[in-house]
Amino acid sequence: MTRVASATPGVSRMGRMGWPRVGVAVVHGRSMEPTLHEGDRLLVAYGVRALRGRLAIVRLPDGESGPRPPAVKRVTHRAPGGAGWWVERDNPAEGVDSWLVGAVPEAGVLGLVVCRLPRLPGPLGRWMARRPG
Repeated sequence: MTRVASATPGVSRMGRMGWPRVGVAVVHGRSMEPTLHEGDRLLVAYGVRALRGRLAIVRLPDGESGPRPPAVKRVTHRAPGGAGWWVERDNPAEGVDSWLVGAVPEAGVLGLVVCRLPRLPGPLGRWMARRPG
């Protein structure tokens, strides 16, 4: 599962003036390869509605060992009956998605990925890539 090392908390709170809150999430895992890779940093808008085809930070349903960490998944469509969103991984050989755990409830979509932040060259870039978030 491609999990997010650090994600700004707060599912639906909006920032000042009604703008979504933004934060940076760090990718860990291989479930979103080849789109995303370990260490990629993502600019995320929190508290916005899911959009079909977009990458999102989601909270998947709990597993056998308890709550799962926030994860990056692709929103593919509304679940039947409007009971949340169907989310999928880009790498079928890795991770967990709606094919294994079912739809993610509306409140389980924490934010949408706006873009992948560029990796910085040189020592600063290597240092940033090692940081957990």
